[in-house]
Amino acid sequence: MSLTLTSTAFRDGEDMPSVFTCDGTDVSPPLAWSGVPTGAKSLALIIEDPDAPDPAAPQRIWVHWVLYGIPPDAIGIPQGAGHGNLPPGAREGRNDWNKAAYGGPCPPIGRHRYFHKLYALDIELPDLGTPTKAQLEKAMQGHVIEQSELIGLYQKS
Repeated sequence: MSLTLTSTAFRDGEDMPSVFTCDGTDVSPPLAWSGVPTGAKSLALIIEDPDAPDPAAPQRIWVHWVLYGIPPDAIGIPQGAGHGNLPPGAREGRNDWNKAAYGGPCPPIGRHRYFHKLYALDIELPDLGTPTKAQLEKAMQGHVIEQSELIGLYQKS
């Protein structure tokens, strides 16, 4: 069985409900996973938007959430987990708003893609403080056993 990431709030490649965005209450979506590899010692999650600021002319990848230290026996993250409801041991890194929290979609123009990437690691990462995506990726380098992704779409009305 391979690592699979899903949400009860939206399907892969479909629109994300506005409750998870700056137009709503900006809470993190419920996420669930299965198929964590036997050798996994921890999990990490990165949510990012590669279409910033305009999907017709993207200039950068905008990071919405960085999580690491998720125990391999965790089966998901509930809605609103960015408000202190994380699995034991999980830590938040810094997003591109320079906050250690979930920051939902808030695209200035067009329909953006939001990649929810889950990584199974063969190590337990040390306490990295509140790492950026780049710092977390550097720490994960050579330790990713398997990964999965879920893509949600959002466009302001």
